[in-house]
Amino acid sequence: MPTPTTPTTTSSTLGDVETQDTNSSNTHAPPKQSPHESRDLPPLLSSYPITLKFMDVGYRLKIENKKGGIIKNFFTGLESQPSDQRSTLERIILNGVTGIAYPGEILAILGPSGSGKSTLLNSLAGRLHGNGLTGTILANSSKLNRTILRRTGFVTQDDILYPHLTVRETLVFCSMLRLPRTLSRETKVAAAESVIMELGLSKCENTIIGNSFIRGVSGGERKRVSIAHEMLVDPALLILDEPTSGLDSTAAYRLVSTLGSLARKGKTVVTSVHQPSSRVYQMFDKVLVLSEGNCMYYGKGTDAMRYFESVGFAPSFPVNPADFLLDLANGVCHVDGVSEKDRPNIKQNLIQSYNRELGPKVKSLCMDTTNVSTKGTNPVRSNSSKERRYNDRVSIFDWFYQFSILLQRSLKERKYESFNILRVSQVVAAALLAGLMWWHSDYMNIQDRLGLLFFISIFWGVFPSFNSVFAFPQERAIFVKERASGMYTLSSYFMARIVGDLPMELILPTIFLIITYWMGGLKPDLLSFLLTLLVVLLFVLVSQGLGLALGAAIMDAKQASTVAAVTMLAFVLTGGYYVHKVPSCVAWIKYISTTFYSYRLLTRIQYGDGIRIAYLLGCNHESSGANCKFLDEDVVGQIGPMGSIGVLFFMFVFYRLLAYLALRRIKN
Repeated sequence: MPTPTTPTTTSSTLGDVETQDTNSSNTHAPPKQSPHESRDLPPLLSSYPITLKFMDVGYRLKIENKKGGIIKNFFTGLESQPSDQRSTLERIILNGVTGIAYPGEILAILGPSGSGKSTLLNSLAGRLHGNGLTGTILANSSKLNRTILRRTGFVTQDDILYPHLTVRETLVFCSMLRLPRTLSRETKVAAAESVIMELGLSKCENTIIGNSFIRGVSGGERKRVSIAHEMLVDPALLILDEPTSGLDSTAAYRLVSTLGSLARKGKTVVTSVHQPSSRVYQMFDKVLVLSEGNCMYYGKGTDAMRYFESVGFAPSFPVNPADFLLDLANGVCHVDGVSEKDRPNIKQNLIQSYNRELGPKVKSLCMDTTNVSTKGTNPVRSNSSKERRYNDRVSIFDWFYQFSILLQRSLKERKYESFNILRVSQVVAAALLAGLMWWHSDYMNIQDRLGLLFFISIFWGVFPSFNSVFAFPQERAIFVKERASGMYTLSSYFMARIVGDLPMELILPTIFLIITYWMGGLKPDLLSFLLTLLVVLLFVLVSQGLGLALGAAIMDAKQASTVAAVTMLAFVLTGGYYVHKVPSCVAWIKYISTTFYSYRLLTRIQYGDGIRIAYLLGCNHESSGANCKFLDEDVVGQIGPMGSIGVLFFMFVFYRLLAYLALRRIKN
């Protein structure tokens, strides 16, 4: 094993780094190319350089641990747990992480899975709040605030994009929503086209994004689209969470080369990388190594190997520096045949070495430059909860502008989902099957006709509710991401989604009823058909609202679909067809059943009141047969048509109001 260098050499190496960093912070040279030279954008979008400093950043997550459980306490006879049976576990995600990111440089955060990289990036981007977050994060010696966050681009680890939109449509819609409304449409489209050229997306600009089920752009192109999504606002600070994950070595190198070109234009780039190649590693200006939330190294990427050699860890053969650093962060050491078994507590020793040798110098560097402001920085107030919700308060003109753009995007994206071959085939097949089963049914055969009417109620109660229950859970990631970027308000998004769904959800029921109504031989006049169609469409919208409310409240597609299945089963059983005399203990369910009211209305349209049905069944005042008992208890004297319509309209509004209130619980 090579003889470790002396501490004097270590201090010299770190001193060189400190001198360079200090000079960079105080007399940082202006970038060779300003943001205005890279893109032809109006002065309103100009962004000054940002120096990001984070000192002693920590994050602790509290987890309540309940001993036993509900089932165990039930069988042991414990109705409630005493306070001493409850304990709170505190997990340390980040522990005193310190560093600086300068304009014109790439700061790479390395570390194994679970080391706290994503948590650190979320805190630096201003997206992590709560009592568990400690430390100081400064941008140009000021706390994170609305102005800084508007000039910050955050690219998540997963590419959260609409799969059916093309690359150009994705970026144009983003520019329409994210850039100031004072800019003209032509200027916003030009900004999107400029970003497409800047990131090399011209060849695929008319290709859909796609996903794991839909063929679209490649993984590297999809990641560049995510970066372009943030580059539209010309950010001075660009934060990326593992942008090279899932890419091959060549694609990763090209992506990091793109980030390097952005950094050379004066932007501050902070990115986490899981396992970079040696070519990619050489492109990093600064490196921060994390292990279990603790810092093991911060400094120049080219000086990392020299530092670890100075503390007694050097590879015995040439190796990719990134691989060696990750081995050390994992506690794995292969130095001259010495394994981790022979050198226990590797991570603890390296963390202690950092806290003793390098940590104080990094912290001193941050403290020395804390009071130094970057030129061009405007004084801003500190961040607050009100400022984090600034996008919830807009003028009426801005609201309608956001609504119109979101509606256009919703119609473009939703048309593929609403009218895919499988869904259309499902509806047409059900309509044809019902038409054949009830082919020209006899008007006097009331039981069969009531069965057809109840089948229509069942199908258009279950079908739209099960489809809509997935709407908000599937869009949650996109919704949270765009809301955090301040692209639109919750109300404009919700109304655009509701209005955009109307034409999509009403076309298929119309096709279904045109086929089934005339094949089934229902009342052959135009007025009756139109009234039946209006009732079915209203019922579809109510059922859709129920699914939206359940999906928004639970926000888990599987759990929400299970609850929807149980709810619709209860509604169907109390709808008035299967059971005529419902026990009093559960009779209240039929008054909240959507199927109950739609079935009443459909029956009323075809046969009028209960007296007409009684005549067709041959009942009189002295009859006591089963059919007549059914009429006395289930048709005659029930809620009138206007009352049923009023209840359905109330449910239409009520379910959507519940969905909106449930979405408000989701934080930015």
